[in-house]
Amino acid sequence: MRFSSLFAPTLKDDPTDAEVVSHKLLVRAGMIRQIARGIYDYLPLGLRVLRNIESIVRDEMDRAGAQELLMPAVCPAELWQESRRWDVYGKELLRLKDRHERDFCIGPTHEEVITDIVRSAVRSYRDLPLNLYQIQTKFRDEIRPRFGLMRGREFIMKDAYSFHTDKADCEREYRHMFEAYERIFQRCGLEFRAVEADTGAIGGSLSHEFQVLAESGEDAIAACNQCSYAANVELAALGEPAADTGTSAALERVSTPDCRSVEDVSSYLDIPADRFIKTLIFEKDDGATVGALVRGDQSLSEAKLRAALGAEWVRLADPATVRKVTNAGVGFAGPVGLDAPIVADHSLAGIRGAVAGANRDDEHLVGVEHGRDFGSGVTFADLREATAGDGCPRCKEGAYEIHRGIEVGQVFYLGTKYSRALGATFLNAEGQSQPVEMGCYGIGISRTMAAAIEQSHDESGIIWPQPLSPYPVEIVPVSMSDAAVVETAEKLEGALRDGGHEPLLDDRDERAGVKFKDADLIGIPLRVTVGKKGLERGIVELKHRRDGAMEELPLEEAAARLAEKLR
Repeated sequence: MRFSSLFAPTLKDDPTDAEVVSHKLLVRAGMIRQIARGIYDYLPLGLRVLRNIESIVRDEMDRAGAQELLMPAVCPAELWQESRRWDVYGKELLRLKDRHERDFCIGPTHEEVITDIVRSAVRSYRDLPLNLYQIQTKFRDEIRPRFGLMRGREFIMKDAYSFHTDKADCEREYRHMFEAYERIFQRCGLEFRAVEADTGAIGGSLSHEFQVLAESGEDAIAACNQCSYAANVELAALGEPAADTGTSAALERVSTPDCRSVEDVSSYLDIPADRFIKTLIFEKDDGATVGALVRGDQSLSEAKLRAALGAEWVRLADPATVRKVTNAGVGFAGPVGLDAPIVADHSLAGIRGAVAGANRDDEHLVGVEHGRDFGSGVTFADLREATAGDGCPRCKEGAYEIHRGIEVGQVFYLGTKYSRALGATFLNAEGQSQPVEMGCYGIGISRTMAAAIEQSHDESGIIWPQPLSPYPVEIVPVSMSDAAVVETAEKLEGALRDGGHEPLLDDRDERAGVKFKDADLIGIPLRVTVGKKGLERGIVELKHRRDGAMEELPLEEAAARLAEKLR
């Protein structure tokens, strides 16, 4: 490709609406443009990166035995109503009507559609297992789309779905897909961790996320420093805490005017936050309300709470519900006398001399003691988010370190959640009808492109891993008016092309500095500079974008040496 013919409208300055590095650099490098909030055009350079990611994904999915198909983006409401997700999914599901006033949605995911395909075709255990995947545009109507491709509304995704006769075979395929995902992200040249994760709106009982490590990551990951265990902080397992060291004291009611948060009350009473019982009122899927307790210096994990309650979903109660349950406003709830079931974190078992809300406006209790003041009917569970330094319960030797990560893929064991709802069954060897066991496996193609930049960039621009780069090498003739320089650059381009590589030749009539800046911005891993002084010495200069290392390549060996590096 000649740069003079390339449609790559680069910019000198960051776009004003961009908040993260990947958004800024993708726009500046002429790879994407926003057409509406959270919706982007992919320009030629950006599309080439996407195609490189897709190629790696297809190669590994095919190698793993999955078969590619393509499902419609527009899905009939009836399928979503059968799975009961039409109302549960919320406003992120973009709903529309056709000219006959029939309801449809733009698919954010395709469990319903793929299950419909399988239920219409699979009859016997001999038809299983199956693993079917697609690479397709999805749409989720995010309330606040931001961070460019990191949290857009329209995005490109690879979603795969597997179907099995029993749980054991489904779990075998889960492990098989887990290994395929490891190969995919290794081949993409990304530093990543696979972490235990929440299943969220997809459902199911087992899930791992694949997180690209980057300081700008939205997700916090707890990873053991001695073993391979890692999980999102809201799911990371925690061991039994040490016994409480508080001192018994008489229960006393104190005035705390306008002090609603732990921080406010801690400052007002001059008592450290770790002596507080934080009480949060939640609603759950059956309409009941519960009180959830964690220590004042801890954060509650909604995923762990949901698991402890066996609920499909939980959400913080609104102020009216909080007042109905506690007789007080938000910020003054406490476990003493609370008229609701209570589930508490293990760290609160046996706590003494604690501070808690009094279930009255502008009042708290001090000297609260578990067993004496509250405890009857309290269920204890692991409810808190992990923090740095917490001991790893898996190996019993290490401690958690906290990393930031960007989720680029996730694998789920779904079980029979969708097959039962949609009637996807098969006849087993005994002729009995059984629901199909399912797994699903997603990769954010466009999100992976953004995550690669968040992980690898500098002040000059993008630093693509070689497998993802839009072009493998860029050839920069310093002067287009020097016939020898141009001829050498074109010969090198031809030799690489003949060897099966597609270089980018910057044939623009621009100053060398302009070409070098654009090369760094676009982030192509290898840059070959052809200049008059180098030719006089019989060499061209090779610069590695990642570390800036320079090499001199003899002219007669340049094409072969470059081809070897690209292999």
